[in-house]
Amino acid sequence: MFGELIKLVVLFFVIIDPLMSAGLFFSATQNIKNNEKLRLVLISVGVAAILSALFLFFGTSVLDTLQINLTDFEIAGGIILTLLGIQMTIGRAGKESEKYTHENARAIASIIGTPLLTGPATITTIIISTSTYGILLTGLALLIVFLITFLLLYFSTKINKLVGPNITKVITTLLGLITLVYGVAYIKLGLGL
Repeated sequence: MFGELIKLVVLFFVIIDPLMSAGLFFSATQNIKNNEKLRLVLISVGVAAILSALFLFFGTSVLDTLQINLTDFEIAGGIILTLLGIQMTIGRAGKESEKYTHENARAIASIIGTPLLTGPATITTIIISTSTYGILLTGLALLIVFLITFLLLYFSTKINKLVGPNITKVITTLLGLITLVYGVAYIKLGLGL
């Protein structure tokens, strides 16, 4: 069980990619006081966690209601993860969201919550992981990743000074390769290979 939990934590960390979100959050909140920054972090992670919890508990019911076969969903999810992995690897992930960095910080918090932290790839992974590992293990892995995400966003200023944007881009590229591998694995799983 511990090995499966570690595997899920790594999987969700890679897909959620809080490092990229921390970079965007840093850009949007550089001139904001700490108490307001804390509120924005709570909004960002709260939106992502609530949306994730909905799919954690009701994702398979949604599939059943829509009469979508889990293997078809695994293939579709694998394609989404593959595309996200390619974008991360070639440095295009997050480019669309960069245009919002000088606008309202509350809007940035919502954008970080969804689609950056909890977007289609995260939702797909939650549903597939829940059906494979169960709600408890998947939920625990999500909780751990969202706690890490909370810390990365809140301390984004210090992290940016310590690591710098170039190292963050390198890490995102490596995480993109891992996301790409998971995407291919989901496609193979759906195809029964």
